[in-house]
Amino acid sequence: MLPSIYRGIWGAAVHTLRTSRGTPPCRFLSTCEGVPFGLADAESIFALSSGHGRCGVAVVRASGPASATALRCMAGVSRSPPPPRTALLRSIRDPISKEVLDRGLVFWFPGPHSFTGEDSVEFHIHGGPAVITAVLQALGSVPGMRPAEAGEFTRRAFQAGKLDLTEVEGLGDLIHAETEAQRRQALRQMSGELGHLYQDWTHRLKRCLAHVEAFIDFSEDELIEDGVLNQVDRWVCDLQAEMERHLKDERRGERLRSGVQVVIAGATNAGKSSLLNTLCQRPAAIVSPIAGTTRDIVETALDIGGFPVLLSDTAGLRESPDLVEREGVRRARERVEQADLTLVVADCADLPSDAQQAAAFLQEHLRSVLPPQEQPETVFPADRLLLVLNKMDLLPEEQRLELDGELRRVSGFPPVCLISCHTKEGVHDFLTVLHSSVKTLCGDPLSGAPTLTQARHRAHLQQCFSAMAQYQRYRDLDLALAAEGVRLALTSLGRITGRVGAEEILDIIFKDFCIGK
Repeated sequence: MLPSIYRGIWGAAVHTLRTSRGTPPCRFLSTCEGVPFGLADAESIFALSSGHGRCGVAVVRASGPASATALRCMAGVSRSPPPPRTALLRSIRDPISKEVLDRGLVFWFPGPHSFTGEDSVEFHIHGGPAVITAVLQALGSVPGMRPAEAGEFTRRAFQAGKLDLTEVEGLGDLIHAETEAQRRQALRQMSGELGHLYQDWTHRLKRCLAHVEAFIDFSEDELIEDGVLNQVDRWVCDLQAEMERHLKDERRGERLRSGVQVVIAGATNAGKSSLLNTLCQRPAAIVSPIAGTTRDIVETALDIGGFPVLLSDTAGLRESPDLVEREGVRRARERVEQADLTLVVADCADLPSDAQQAAAFLQEHLRSVLPPQEQPETVFPADRLLLVLNKMDLLPEEQRLELDGELRRVSGFPPVCLISCHTKEGVHDFLTVLHSSVKTLCGDPLSGAPTLTQARHRAHLQQCFSAMAQYQRYRDLDLALAAEGVRLALTSLGRITGRVGAEEILDIIFKDFCIGK
């Protein structure tokens, strides 16, 4: 929800638009000379493109056929268009009253060489609320202008072929990126790397379909050379292998986009809430010596070395007659099952003094926290689990060294970190290990092939993969059904980028085959 002052700005602009459309045509012709009133029916849009709030400079953008009208009416630009993408210092006026509203920079972007592919104009004005309100009201009174809907500028860019859907999603992710790794991944997707990968697969699938269709239509006339279908078989197998590798990314891109789910779990009074507060560097959770203080999930978002983390503190795991605490324990176990990374916290004061017995105790503790399906016989999942031994300041130095050495000798143990939330000892080393684990879960957004970032990408690719399996299943039984499998695969892939067309398949047929020679 926008602050009330900006809801007022937007409402004023909408109100101005509605009243201006009811104004007689001669009123516009007398203030904007040579502007045909018929433009009032055109779909031209305007909006505040910069962020809301008082600022030094605000950017108001308009796009559509009436942009040139707005430029002439409000910036006093002559009938001939100004140089494209060149800053012009102008007095910005109300198109009806001719009152000067502000003095700022004006940029002209003629289509198709603009973000939306349409004629566009930008007003770089002072960022005070009164100035923004006045300029938006003035644009609303220009014939043919209306306030833009959410995302409408980007929608027009997509419809004009300036961006495919993956680039649109990358742009949205870049706007909402909160960490450095998210910014890098979003920028890479917005630049078209993921879209180019899918476009390459799309082109190869179109070629497969074109060859199969040509074989069905023209093979009886002996106009198609032998071995065409064998070539398609190889292409389909290669594509399946590439897609399978792409899908087996362990959801790194999606995890980086939405944040790594890190859950703090363990017995009561182990210091889970203290760990949460230590990582947040603020009292996000209540800490007390009373066991069972935390009953519900306490969540907070963190930036761990540039990677997004959603950290959850949970209720202590124990049997309890208290109905509320039992519900908290149920939710805690449910959250552990959903976690990307679990921080199992144990109290050093509860450990046996003998190092071997302490190791055995911790193994049983890990099994009591992990869900049954993740409990291993020998090796704990090192990439999904960290064991945090809190209150290390209560252990004598000699016992601490013996315990550390024993845990290193025991095979199958997850990474172990000894810390003290009270003295902050060991916290820096723990953060280093945590950052390494989170980075492994997300991957490096700048290395290797681009990764999947949206659940819908994965769903469409899985449908595409299954459709190609249909081609292989019916290839020797019914070639028409086999071709339909390739067509379905092509449609599923096209839904990711938003581009698929039958004309291109015909183009390939006539390009690759000399039909009727």
